[in-house]
Amino acid sequence: MLEPLRTIPAWALLSLVMNGLLFAAVLASLRQPDADSQRRLSQASASMPPMTGSGALVPQLGDRQYLDYQQWVNLLRQEAIAAQNLPRLTVLLGDSISLWFPPELLPGRRSWLNQGISGEWSAGLQQRLNLLDDAQVETVFVMIGINDLIGGEPEWQVVDNVEATIVYLQAQHPGADIVVQPILPHGGERATWEGRDRLLDLPIGRIQAVNESLQTVARRHGVLYLDLYPLFADGEGYLRPDLTTDGLHLNAQGYWVWRTAIALILNTELEP
Repeated sequence: MLEPLRTIPAWALLSLVMNGLLFAAVLASLRQPDADSQRRLSQASASMPPMTGSGALVPQLGDRQYLDYQQWVNLLRQEAIAAQNLPRLTVLLGDSISLWFPPELLPGRRSWLNQGISGEWSAGLQQRLNLLDDAQVETVFVMIGINDLIGGEPEWQVVDNVEATIVYLQAQHPGADIVVQPILPHGGERATWEGRDRLLDLPIGRIQAVNESLQTVARRHGVLYLDLYPLFADGEGYLRPDLTTDGLHLNAQGYWVWRTAIALILNTELEP
């Protein structure tokens, strides 16, 4: 009876175990929140961008919402310089989904640097990795690609750009742990995001195909892959309505789910 297991690669068994732990941890955090969890979720809800009557997300990021792309890059450069020597520096690389991660929800015992830019594409992220060249980075979490797919970029280009990002980070920060994260699903017909028509033109199957390739790339380069997609998808593969503000971006509950997954992989894979 045990013979078939011998043909299953070790990475596949590990992936199954990690997915099981992720589901258990997230379910526990959602079903039985303790007082501290409730406090953090309330704080995150208060800090999230407000909703319009139609449910569309309205960014409220102070002066940052008026910056053009180059000004964004310049600001992130300054923040990266200021964080160069912080202990246990952990970086979020990505687009608006990473950008709006409530800082009070990020796991403790680390210094966090958010290098997300709203509307970012994978090529743009790749071109600004040099902002981190002089930083003492311990861990990098990468999530990028949804804007590429919404904009019509082919799947292979997204995968190639993410792979180039991994190669660059490994060369520039050889001691850092790199965690690749999948592109999250969108809400489909339930979406209220201002670019809803473009979401409806993006089949969920394209996102899933890119994610499968990203998992293969992560394995090939010996970096971690944090499979968030099953945690955010409903039975049809679309973004769960209870975890999103508009069918694309996350609400506080969605960030709590993501936070739980990050905390689990940090504690099980990356802590000394």
